[in-house]
Amino acid sequence: MRIAKDDVDVRMQIPGAVIRQRMDFGDATGLGKISCEYFTLSAGVDTIPLFQGLQGNSCQSPHWGFVLRGQLTTTDDQGIQETVYANDLFYWPPGHNVRVDADAEIVMFSPQHEHSIVIDHMIEKTKR
Repeated sequence: MRIAKDDVDVRMQIPGAVIRQRMDFGDATGLGKISCEYFTLSAGVDTIPLFQGLQGNSCQSPHWGFVLRGQLTTTDDQGIQETVYANDLFYWPPGHNVRVDADAEIVMFSPQHEHSIVIDHMIEKTKR
Protein backbone atom coordinates (compact mmCIF):
# COMPACT_ATOMS: atom_id res chain seq x y z
CA MET A 1 0.00 0.00 0.00
CA ARG A 2 1.33 3.42 -0.91
CA ILE A 3 -0.22 6.80 -0.53
CA ALA A 4 0.92 10.25 -1.64
CA LYS A 5 0.98 12.91 1.04
CA ASP A 6 -1.78 14.90 -0.63
CA ASP A 7 -4.02 11.81 -0.54
CA VAL A 8 -3.75 11.41 3.23
CA ASP A 9 -6.93 12.78 4.80
CA VAL A 10 -6.59 16.18 6.48
CA ARG A 11 -8.00 15.76 9.98
CA MET A 12 -7.16 19.21 11.29
CA GLN A 13 -5.82 22.39 9.78
CA ILE A 14 -5.03 25.53 11.75
CA PRO A 15 -2.58 28.35 11.11
CA GLY A 16 0.88 26.80 11.19
CA ALA A 17 -0.24 23.16 11.33
CA VAL A 18 -1.82 20.54 9.10
CA ILE A 19 -2.55 17.13 10.59
CA ARG A 20 -3.13 14.28 8.15
CA GLN A 21 -4.08 10.74 9.12
CA ARG A 22 -4.58 7.49 7.22
CA MET A 23 -6.35 4.90 9.32
CA ASP A 24 -5.67 1.14 9.03
CA PHE A 25 -2.20 1.57 7.47
CA GLY A 26 -0.90 -1.90 8.36
CA ASP A 27 -0.98 -3.82 11.62
CA ALA A 28 1.95 -4.15 14.04
CA THR A 29 0.16 -6.42 16.52
CA GLY A 30 2.49 -8.93 18.16
CA LEU A 31 5.62 -7.86 16.28
CA GLY A 32 7.71 -6.97 19.33
CA LYS A 33 10.46 -4.37 19.15
CA ILE A 34 10.54 -2.13 16.08
CA SER A 35 13.71 -0.81 14.42
CA CYS A 36 14.02 2.37 12.40
CA GLU A 37 16.11 2.18 9.25
CA TYR A 38 17.46 4.78 6.83
CA PHE A 39 18.37 3.34 3.43
CA THR A 40 20.36 5.10 0.69
CA LEU A 41 19.97 3.12 -2.53
CA SER A 42 21.28 3.51 -6.08
CA ALA A 43 19.19 3.01 -9.20
CA GLY A 44 19.45 -0.58 -10.38
CA VAL A 45 19.68 -2.23 -6.97
CA ASP A 46 17.44 -5.31 -6.99
CA THR A 47 16.86 -7.54 -3.96
CA ILE A 48 16.00 -10.69 -5.94
CA PRO A 49 19.54 -12.16 -5.79
CA LEU A 50 20.00 -10.98 -2.19
CA PHE A 51 16.80 -12.66 -0.97
CA GLN A 52 17.48 -16.04 -2.62
CA GLY A 53 17.34 -18.69 0.09
CA LEU A 54 14.87 -16.85 2.32
CA GLN A 55 11.33 -18.21 2.64
CA GLY A 56 9.68 -17.57 -0.73
CA ASN A 57 12.96 -15.97 -1.89
CA SER A 58 11.55 -12.70 -0.56
CA CYS A 59 11.64 -10.47 2.51
CA GLN A 60 9.27 -11.83 5.14
CA SER A 61 9.30 -8.70 7.30
CA PRO A 62 6.64 -5.99 7.02
CA HIS A 63 7.82 -2.39 6.69
CA TRP A 64 6.20 1.00 7.16
CA GLY A 65 8.08 3.92 5.66
CA PHE A 66 8.48 7.17 3.81
CA VAL A 67 10.30 7.88 0.54
CA LEU A 68 12.50 10.96 0.93
CA ARG A 69 13.64 10.87 -2.70
CA GLY A 70 13.68 8.50 -5.64
CA GLN A 71 11.48 5.71 -6.90
CA LEU A 72 11.22 2.03 -5.90
CA THR A 73 9.06 -0.83 -7.17
CA THR A 74 8.06 -3.78 -5.03
CA THR A 75 6.93 -7.14 -6.35
CA ASP A 76 5.00 -9.34 -3.93
CA ASP A 77 4.95 -13.13 -3.86
CA GLN A 78 1.90 -13.13 -6.17
CA GLY A 79 3.76 -11.02 -8.75
CA ILE A 80 1.83 -7.81 -8.06
CA GLN A 81 3.99 -4.72 -8.51
CA GLU A 82 3.61 -1.31 -6.89
CA THR A 83 5.81 1.76 -7.29
CA VAL A 84 6.46 4.33 -4.57
CA TYR A 85 7.78 7.83 -5.20
CA ALA A 86 9.29 10.73 -3.25
CA ASN A 87 6.94 11.93 -0.49
CA ASP A 88 4.93 8.69 -0.45
CA LEU A 89 4.15 6.82 2.73
CA PHE A 90 4.23 3.07 2.19
CA TYR A 91 3.46 -0.27 3.80
CA TRP A 92 5.18 -3.37 2.42
CA PRO A 93 3.67 -6.58 3.83
CA PRO A 94 5.78 -9.73 4.23
CA GLY A 95 6.64 -11.47 0.98
CA HIS A 96 8.20 -8.83 -1.27
CA ASN A 97 11.25 -7.91 -3.34
CA VAL A 98 12.37 -4.36 -4.13
CA ARG A 99 13.91 -2.81 -7.25
CA VAL A 100 15.33 0.73 -7.13
CA ASP A 101 14.17 2.62 -10.23
CA ALA A 102 15.82 5.96 -9.38
CA ASP A 103 18.42 6.80 -6.71
CA ALA A 104 16.47 6.74 -3.46
CA GLU A 105 16.52 7.44 0.24
CA ILE A 106 13.87 5.92 2.46
CA VAL A 107 13.07 5.74 6.16
CA MET A 108 11.46 2.49 7.33
CA PHE A 109 10.11 1.07 10.55
CA SER A 110 10.28 -2.73 10.76
CA PRO A 111 9.94 -5.52 13.31
CA GLN A 112 13.49 -5.68 14.63
CA HIS A 113 13.80 -9.47 14.86
CA GLU A 114 12.29 -10.31 11.46
CA HIS A 115 14.16 -7.63 9.53
CA SER A 116 17.48 -8.42 11.21
CA ILE A 117 17.20 -11.96 9.83
CA VAL A 118 16.80 -10.51 6.33
CA ILE A 119 19.65 -8.00 6.73
CA ASP A 120 21.97 -10.70 8.11
CA HIS A 121 21.06 -12.90 5.13
CA MET A 122 21.90 -10.08 2.69
CA ILE A 123 25.24 -9.48 4.43
CA GLU A 124 26.12 -13.16 4.02
CA LYS A 125 25.10 -13.07 0.34
CA THR A 126 27.45 -10.16 -0.35
CA LYS A 127 30.41 -11.96 1.25
CA ARG A 128 30.26 -14.76 -1.33
